[in-house]
Amino acid sequence: MSALKGHPKGLYLIFATSTAERFSYYGMRAIFILFLTQALMFDKEAAASIYGSYTGLVYLTPLIGGYIADKYWGIRRSVFWGAVMMAVGQFMMFMSASTLDNTQLAHWLMYGGLGFLILGNGCFKPTVSSLVGQLYEPGDKRLDAAYTIFYMGVNVGSFAAPLICGYLGETGNPQDFKWGFFASGIMTLFTVILFETQKNKYLFSPSGEPIGIIPDAKREKKEDKAEHISHPKMNSATMWCNGIIITLLTAFLLVFFSYAFSGDWVSIGIFTACIVFPILILLDGSLTKIERSRIFVIYIVAFFVIFFWAAYEQAGASLTLFAAEQTNRDILGWEMPASWFQSFNPLFVVLLAYIMPEIWNFLNKRKMEPSSPTKQAIGLLLLSLGYLFICFGVKDAIPGVKVSMIWLTGLYFIHTMGELALSPIGLSMVNRLSPLRFASLMMGIWYLSTATANKFAGMLSGLYPEDGKVKSILGFQIASMYDFFMVFVVMSGVASLILFLLSKKLQKMMHGVE
Repeated sequence: MSALKGHPKGLYLIFATSTAERFSYYGMRAIFILFLTQALMFDKEAAASIYGSYTGLVYLTPLIGGYIADKYWGIRRSVFWGAVMMAVGQFMMFMSASTLDNTQLAHWLMYGGLGFLILGNGCFKPTVSSLVGQLYEPGDKRLDAAYTIFYMGVNVGSFAAPLICGYLGETGNPQDFKWGFFASGIMTLFTVILFETQKNKYLFSPSGEPIGIIPDAKREKKEDKAEHISHPKMNSATMWCNGIIITLLTAFLLVFFSYAFSGDWVSIGIFTACIVFPILILLDGSLTKIERSRIFVIYIVAFFVIFFWAAYEQAGASLTLFAAEQTNRDILGWEMPASWFQSFNPLFVVLLAYIMPEIWNFLNKRKMEPSSPTKQAIGLLLLSLGYLFICFGVKDAIPGVKVSMIWLTGLYFIHTMGELALSPIGLSMVNRLSPLRFASLMMGIWYLSTATANKFAGMLSGLYPEDGKVKSILGFQIASMYDFFMVFVVMSGVASLILFLLSKKLQKMMHGVE
């Protein structure tokens, strides 16, 4: 518990706000695909397409929201309007589920609700994350621990939401889905009220100045002027040249990905954005050599993080199928629902989030704390070990006989340790390495890697073994669950090894930021 002490009170306001917002997101997501198939009567293929587009776009719009926050609105206004739009989206989903007799109206309300949820999340997600870093002085060693505590709040909501919204909405009666969406909407309203009533009491910098009011780009310009710091500027010729480069690159990528993904515009948009936007930032003429070097570190680590989340996000797809079809879920005569495994990870996060900050503090006091890139590599290694653990459980499994739930439980436990070594540390690293004027936008770039990973995860889920179908990747044939899980052991293990080898170089490129 000592890890929770000694932090600004504003951290706990952000903790509570994020808990409520994540309850909203995961509560809706827990019943969404069931609502599509059981209430709106979409077939599974169409429902999966809508679901995948929604979850992908949720991680794409933070780029737009981050830019608006940095340049125009500021963080507080972005958090407020983001939460308001998400509340509107949740209640439109409620209305959609309340008008099932009018199929066309129910469909349009659902699409409108998704639109508001996607846009609202884009404003909320990158800004509330970057707000944590402004509570601390630059170089404060407590920042990694702060982001771990923040991450614990995220997972408190993630744990409770599927249980509550699933209980209210998944009753077997399609008319009851509306109550799951209603619960999510109420929690989103709570987010708005909590943040608006408490922000002026607790959101202050270490020097006592209110944070999140002035857009970061304007605030940095003011600070630089006071300290007589100047940034390079682009002349008109360079700006025109950069514009031509980005236009040609975008056109080429759109054509290339259109061919690769056969008109799947969500995939085309995400994969194009994950290349164009990072390059666009690097072409900004105001960046100094050191700033550009630090941004390169974020990009390199974000590339490896794609492999982490692509393997980790199997929890919502292939691992759920494994739980339903090949895991013995009998507990004293009661069969636990397969979907409840989705609450294991956030539960473990809440429990372990008390421990991880203490580990980093213990190592820091002895000058043994690893750098952020090394922590990311440790996270990838633990992910690989989690899949290796379940490989032992399925290697000699007899066809038709379900394996013990201890194997899946152990995988989630090991993966949670990896997640805590990677995800909150990544948020902290982005905050420390990003130029202030790009703080929320760079957080959006970081989340873009998650959007890319989610689409990649869907492709890898297609390798799940099925009777009568031969599947392979890079010449490796997948005939059993052991073969399938070994793909992730090797993929994440190799990524971890390469990142370990690069960590010293990346640490130098951080120019003193630990």
